[in-house]
Amino acid sequence: MSPFPLEAFVASLPWAALGVVLVLAITYAVAVRAGAGAGATSSVPGGTVADSTVGDSRARHSVMDVAWGPGFVVIALISFVLSAEEGDSGRRVLLLILTGIWGIRLGTHIGRRARGGHEDPRYVALLKGARGSRNAYALRRVYLPQGLVMFFVSLTIQVGMFATGPLGLLAVAGSAVWLTGFIFESVGDRQLEQFKNDPARRGTVLNTGLWRYTRHPNYFGDAAVWAGLFLIAAESWPGVLTILSPALMIWTLTAKTGKPLTEKAMSGRPGYRDYVQSTSGFIPWPPRRH
Repeated sequence: MSPFPLEAFVASLPWAALGVVLVLAITYAVAVRAGAGAGATSSVPGGTVADSTVGDSRARHSVMDVAWGPGFVVIALISFVLSAEEGDSGRRVLLLILTGIWGIRLGTHIGRRARGGHEDPRYVALLKGARGSRNAYALRRVYLPQGLVMFFVSLTIQVGMFATGPLGLLAVAGSAVWLTGFIFESVGDRQLEQFKNDPARRGTVLNTGLWRYTRHPNYFGDAAVWAGLFLIAAESWPGVLTILSPALMIWTLTAKTGKPLTEKAMSGRPGYRDYVQSTSGFIPWPPRRH
């Protein structure tokens, strides 16, 4: 087995960072354009004038959620190209395929869900304290933090692309963990979408399907996807050193913006307290009797 090509890997980092910047720049432009289209003009006596304040306030920065998954695909593609003739071909292809399937599915799902809607309440709450330009504030509070997280979490993929060791049992295990996570995330999202589209169930709690075994099958699935990618990378040195990358993703899902914000929003819904008492908070488990 050849040693890890450290020089080539280090040389690839600026290109991966540039990929993140391009994704963020395009996403920001789309968000601002959406705001301009929604409220770029306002009526005044004697005619219609451009109103940049209205457009600024209506920019849909929650479009960042749509770009989240595809952003990782862009990084994976850049690392795949730059690691040619350096990393193990099997691992490179596997990481590219699994990241691509996950990222494109997630971006498509969120994009379909957000089409024609309004700014996500999470972003409204985050940006309501903006002084001056809301768009400039969003750059600092939304795009910069998420860009840094995207780059750091993707280090598992970037390092894995340059790892030289062949695929083995740990990669098989990682692929199985990834598949489990992908099923939980995609099926959980689909079940939630069907639930929200059923008028008869409005105001109730989803406690069937995968949601019977965990209150957050989509977040659990996302965590498992990244745990699986880490195992694939960790099989060959120095992939194991990127353990903080999936750890950050899992911490974000369980303790920062995923589970806590969702449960806070759901806390006042009738029946939710009973649901919390009977259903696992994250890891799937048979419901408790009470």
